[in-house]
Amino acid sequence: MTDPIERIAAALERIAPPRPAPADPLAHPAYVWRGDTLAAARAFAPVPLERIFGLAAHKQTLLDNLDRLARGAAAHDVLLWGARGTGKSALVKSCTGAVQADGANLALIEVIGAGLETMPALFAFIAAVPRAFAIFIDDLGFDAASDARALRSMLDGGAEARPGNARLFVTSNRRHLVPRNLEEQENAINPRDSVDDNLALADRFGLSLGFHVIDQDTYLGIVEGYARALDLPFDAQEAVGWATRRGSRSGRVAWHYIVDLAGRHGKAVA
Repeated sequence: MTDPIERIAAALERIAPPRPAPADPLAHPAYVWRGDTLAAARAFAPVPLERIFGLAAHKQTLLDNLDRLARGAAAHDVLLWGARGTGKSALVKSCTGAVQADGANLALIEVIGAGLETMPALFAFIAAVPRAFAIFIDDLGFDAASDARALRSMLDGGAEARPGNARLFVTSNRRHLVPRNLEEQENAINPRDSVDDNLALADRFGLSLGFHVIDQDTYLGIVEGYARALDLPFDAQEAVGWATRRGSRSGRVAWHYIVDLAGRHGKAVA
């Protein structure tokens, strides 16, 4: 007679869907890493680079670095930090798309919902793949010391460091990633050492690009650029009113205004 536990285990195996096979790391422009497998991104349609306004220097710096990575030349890990809605994430994806459009053998891997402790499995999977990878970690911010140590290991060439064909592209609202905690300073034997240790984490990125709150002229320039690209009317007063009601000016607020404007004119936008 079959053991009841064996019967239950067999039934669960029949019910549970099989684990999906990892996506071919050479076949797609972008992927998603969810902690245990690599999946092809359902749609990778970054904003055309020419539609990102007010970030000319950042664009060129990021394009140059991604191009070097794709060619197998020395390239930096990049920290993009600063105010919300200022184009950090969009710029990473748009620059990756632009480099791919030039024929580069480069793919984006976005890390979604997976802790840093799962990254060694991703690195092991892609290390021998004859392709370059931009590992994109969006909106990173953590308090745990274990996460900080894991990130240091990835950046500093520890036992679980990212392979030579991959670099990290991290966005954060915090310039130094780890918050400056007064309680931590009070508990430390040497408070200065504690602060320096946390702040030094961001210093491990070869490139650090700051994104700041924009002024009204820049905001209106972004709105006008979007409107011109999408053949929509530009009304500066209305655009300022939209930002005033939202309580902020940023590229994201400008895009939300354009979406509303396009909707009122019966147009679709991607």
